[in-house]
Amino acid sequence: MKESNAKFIKVRCPKCKNEQILFGKTSTTVLCLVCGKELADPVGGKSRVKARVLEVLE
Repeated sequence: MKESNAKFIKVRCPKCKNEQILFGKTSTTVLCLVCGKELADPVGGKSRVKARVLEVLE
């Protein structure tokens, strides 16, 4: 069985400072759950993160 190298990342919203966990290879636009600011865009398999990355979760 092949193991995935995809990771989850914890980010902080630049607008409201909410911390949120998202998938590193998202297929849809990810919005902040509190204020609705765009946090990540899908870009060819990976995500373009528009928020501060706090940590990478295994």
